[in-house]
Amino acid sequence: MEIERKFLVSRFPGPLDTFPCHRIEQAYLCTDPVVRVRRQDDAYILTYKGRGMMSREEYNLPLTAEGYAHLLAKADGNIITKKRYVIPLAFGLKAELDIFEGKFSGLRIVEVEFPDENSANSFMAPDWFGAEVTYSAAYHNSVLSSLERFDPANYPDA
Repeated sequence: MEIERKFLVSRFPGPLDTFPCHRIEQAYLCTDPVVRVRRQDDAYILTYKGRGMMSREEYNLPLTAEGYAHLLAKADGNIITKKRYVIPLAFGLKAELDIFEGKFSGLRIVEVEFPDENSANSFMAPDWFGAEVTYSAAYHNSVLSSLERFDPANYPDA
């Protein structure tokens, strides 16, 4: 089960080069249900995500580089590339700050995963977080993957 809240980013929490960073490339084989392939640094993952906004089923399976390349060629829509900075928060939580590249350059989203819904519902976002977009499907990467054209005007404060 994945339980996460998403926010836009009003400002960076400090120099980003002081936080661990991952390079991510991902694409979607299906968006309903979500079936995604991802390369994160040197790891390759096939992910299934059920329906939902803050809470939903999620299953991750490892792939080989060859399996990833084979499935990537079959993906629909945009390949999404981004840098993900992992930033420690209070209570052992981590913020995953995604800075999108390429077609989605300028879009910045921060996600926080939680162990349970009570923790998610009681979370107080740090002041560097912007507007919450947890319940806006427009900010799901699977939706972004299907856009013909990214228009920042449709993503206020992005």
